[in-house]
Amino acid sequence: MQWTLVVPVKPLARAKSRLSDTADDGVRPGLALAFAQDTVAAALACPAVADVAVVTDDPRAGRALAALGADIVAGEPGGGLNAALAHGAAVVRAARPECPVAALNADLPALRPAELARVLTAATQFPRAFLPDAAGIGTTVLAAAPGRELAPAFGTDSRARHRASGAVELRLDAVDSVRQDVDTGDDLRSALALGVGPRTAAVAARLLIAGQ
Repeated sequence: MQWTLVVPVKPLARAKSRLSDTADDGVRPGLALAFAQDTVAAALACPAVADVAVVTDDPRAGRALAALGADIVAGEPGGGLNAALAHGAAVVRAARPECPVAALNADLPALRPAELARVLTAATQFPRAFLPDAAGIGTTVLAAAPGRELAPAFGTDSRARHRASGAVELRLDAVDSVRQDVDTGDDLRSALALGVGPRTAAVAARLLIAGQ
């Protein structure tokens, strides 16, 4: 079974504000784009993934991610993250109602295709399933089988919210790259320790040089 992934990318100018202690306003948009590019490239290289739909209204992000092979879906203005994911899933399902759909965070720069495949293979056993993030509070993957609504509940305490919604929590070892999202400087250092993709590595190297 191959999945369609829905990846939300907010306007780059507003992305990753919690990284202000690590990257200034002039760097953060490029860093957020690098995260998304490395995430999408790894997702498209995953054998369990048929295609990736990126939900964004940011022209720069749309062009860069389309160049990697992602389909670009315009968001619904002002709707927020969960509305964007529900909209993206609905667009995908309208074209391919038989496909399983999973929401994937756009800030997984260390993502490994083989580890993502393990997560998606495990998710096929359940109508809805999710993977908590490395902090154990949020969610990095939310999956829905064919015919089941995605019903995203991302945001504060999304792990608890997805569990309360009836989604099954996936308890897997050795999928650290799928769990390591990046919101803070400490998160970025953890992702770098795992080994990030080339675009994130290039931007991070400039940050380290500037900080010396």
